Parts: sequence; structure tokens; C-alpha cells
Amino acid sequence: MSDNCKMVSVIIPVLNEEKYISELIRSLAGQDYPHELIEWLFVDGGSCDDTIRLIKEDLNKYGLIGCVLNNENKTAPYAFNIGVENSKGDIIIRMDAHAEFPENYISRCVYYLETTDAWNVGGYCITKGRGSVGECIAQVQSSKFGVGNSTFRVSQETAYVDTVPFGAFHRELFDKIGLFDTSLPRSEDNEFNYRIRKNGGKVLMAGDIYCTYYCRDKVSSFAQMSFANGNAVGYTKLCHPGVMGIKYLIPFAFDLSIIGALLSLFSKKFKIFRPLFALEFIVYFFLDIAESFRNKLRLPQKVLTTLLFPIFHISYGVGTFKGLVKGLKTKIKK
Repeated sequence: MSDNCKMVSVIIPVLNEEKYISELIRSLAGQDYPHELIEWLFVDGGSCDDTIRLIKEDLNKYGLIGCVLNNENKTAPYAFNIGVENSKGDIIIRMDAHAEFPENYISRCVYYLETTDAWNVGGYCITKGRGSVGECIAQVQSSKFGVGNSTFRVSQETAYVDTVPFGAFHRELFDKIGLFDTSLPRSEDNEFNYRIRKNGGKVLMAGDIYCTYYCRDKVSSFAQMSFANGNAVGYTKLCHPGVMGIKYLIPFAFDLSIIGALLSLFSKKFKIFRPLFALEFIVYFFLDIAESFRNKLRLPQKVLTTLLFPIFHISYGVGTFKGLVKGLKTKIKK
């Protein structure tokens, strides 16, 4: 590592992360970037479990330079902005409490920021689940049938992309285009990367940068997350045109087709569309079953996975509808 390495500030939003935080910090302690040039800023949204105690104990255990900051507004964009405002680094890297990072994660992010024209650098996600249900959810979130062409989930090729998970940035970028938009608690990274591209910058996903992300491990929390993500998409689509592409509305269109199919069954006016809807659902469930049974999970898990795909898509689509309504109300008020 060169003598002119830059100071790095790592910002990690946390909220009730006692199940994941110690494994995260263990992976942070193994980073090959000079530890004296890294500050770890954990921004807590009001944890009521052992998260804060474990952070402090583990920082001390591994001799890491860090602190816990308070985030009264709880959401991730507020947490990141608080971290930036309290940071000292020349380079800002965002990480996630549900993830683990290989030893060269920071050093590779810094390398690409320093040697390419990218304004944001990140890698791909390897999604893993804990327990039988978590493993099934991980399959859904790693599948093109599940998440479409979400590059960082389904590809490992180096490319300029629309967005990357978490991200690494030169500090001066925030002086140029501003901080994260706090009105977008789940799509703030999409909007920020849109601003980067709009201002002539590039977002790089490097094929030799990755993290291991631990997904939800309960069906209920998985559905809630899907609904919340869809809600963010719908709101952002209306209030920030250009940020979200049309592909993000596909689950919403799928939900509309379900309503259309029901109408075709119970209304003579729509019965001519029955063959079209029948074909759609035959293709959907064929792909669902094919994708669920091609993995190495046990048979009961394969069956569960066939149910998780429609749960994911329908929840996301319903959330999108709510977000569109919320966005429409916001635009009317303006």
C-alpha cells in the first residue's frame, strides 16, 4: 500500500442489528487498507437491542477507530448524511450492517476511484440467507426471474451501470451535487446515482469488488421489505421523473393483470381476454417452477421458493400502487 493513501470514512447505518453486527465488524477488522487511515462511523436510528453495546465492544476488541452517531430520523439517507457531515475522510464509503466484506473491499474501491473516471464505485452482491426460509429468499433475490436485470445482483462483470449497492465516493462529490435526498428512504441511492449521471459522472461496478449480503429470513419480513421497496419506486417514479426506469413498474403491471384476469372471469365484458391472461399465468408459473427447482435446495425449500416469487412480485406491485398514490397526492399539493 502506497505512502500517500487517502483517509477513508466508512458510514454504516444501523438499527437493531444485533444478529449481524459482530460478523460485520469482524470482516471490517480484516481490511487490508491501513487501519490508521480508516474511521468507522456507525449511525444508529434508535436501536433497542444490543447493537450499540456490541459495536463498542467489537471496535475496542479489534482496535478500530470509530464511534456511534445518533440518527433521530431513523432512515438510511438521514444516517448517511449525518455520517458525511461528521466525517474526516477524503473518500466516503457506505456499507451495510446486513453484509460482510472481503479484506480488499476498501482498497479496491479506493483504487478504482483513483484510477478511473467513475464518481461512484461499487461491486456486486452475493446474497445469502440464514436458515431454511432465508436460503429460499436468497434464491429469489439472486434470480433474474425474481429481480430482473438488477445488475449488481445477477452479474459479476465490470461495467458502467445505473446504480451499485452502498457506493464509494470522493468527498468533494457531495459539495458538487449535494447529499442524499432524505424524502426517499429506500430509493435515495437510485436518485443520487441519477444525479451523478445527470451531471456527467459515471457509476462503476467492478467485477473484483463484492460483498456478501444477508437477506431477510422470514416470509413476513420479506413481504414487508418488498412492499416497502415497491412503495419507494412508485413515489420516486412520480416525484422524481427519470430516476426509475419502466422496468421497476413490471410488478405493478403484473398485479394489474391479476385484477384484469379476475374481471375476465366474472364479467362478460372482459371474457374475451381470458385466453390472454391464461397464457400469461401459464408462462409465469412455468418460469416460477423452473427457476425454483433448478437450484440445489431441498425439495420442501424448492416448493417454498415457488410461493416466494409471487409473494415478492405481488407485494412489490401493491407497494408501488401505494407509492404512486402518495406521489400523486404530493404533486397535487405542490
